[in-house]
Amino acid sequence: MSDPLLRVEDLHKSYGDETVLRGIDFELERGDVEILSGPSGSGKSTLLRCVNRLTEPDSGTIYLDGERVSGAGTDVNELRRQVGMVFQDFNLFLHLTAAENITLGLRRVKGLGKAEARERAMEHLDRVGLADQAGSYPAELSGGQKQRVGIARALAMDPKLMLFDEPTSALDPELVGEVTSVMRELADEGMTMLVVTHEMGFAREAASRMMFLDQGQIVERGPPEQLFQHPEQARTAEFLQRITQLHGGEST
Repeated sequence: MSDPLLRVEDLHKSYGDETVLRGIDFELERGDVEILSGPSGSGKSTLLRCVNRLTEPDSGTIYLDGERVSGAGTDVNELRRQVGMVFQDFNLFLHLTAAENITLGLRRVKGLGKAEARERAMEHLDRVGLADQAGSYPAELSGGQKQRVGIARALAMDPKLMLFDEPTSALDPELVGEVTSVMRELADEGMTMLVVTHEMGFAREAASRMMFLDQGQIVERGPPEQLFQHPEQARTAEFLQRITQLHGGEST
């Protein structure tokens, strides 16, 4: 049996006196879509940022495709070539067009020539339905369009794993669907994804598994139908009921 794509072992992270992650252990198989859910401050975003080492864990080990990618002697840049990340606040360069936001990494990190980088950028803008916005600057795009450019930028690097940190939380409600639709298509294509989101409709439809975190620990983990319909922990049931009422259980 092959190694899981991602393996996280005994991950701990504190900020001063505040302990954010307390011994996180899990594996993510190729093609899985895992939703991280839990109250604010439960460690979801910190866990995501530790996986691609935007935040360095205090202890624990992370393996990607069977190789250790955390700790001394590992190459953080090599890790980030293999792990794409989509941020809550888009993180686009405002002085670059949509296409240029994508070609920048392709040229600097992948070493592609100008023409090849442009071709790949256009291919991925088309993939997220934005080929006609290649020459637009972020200020000229809606929030949903900016986030789709962010997704295209991450995909263009040909990652093994995609991380999404609340990709729709900064969007107006009517724009959420255009982003979750792209994410559902990626899931259908077999992209391995680790997603922090409150969009429970997307979780029900696209997730292989859900992980409920509270106070830096995994409280419960299993298929979406288990956590929604037959949660083992009262804390899980209470949170999911509340978040579904707030954000809706049906897809936008």
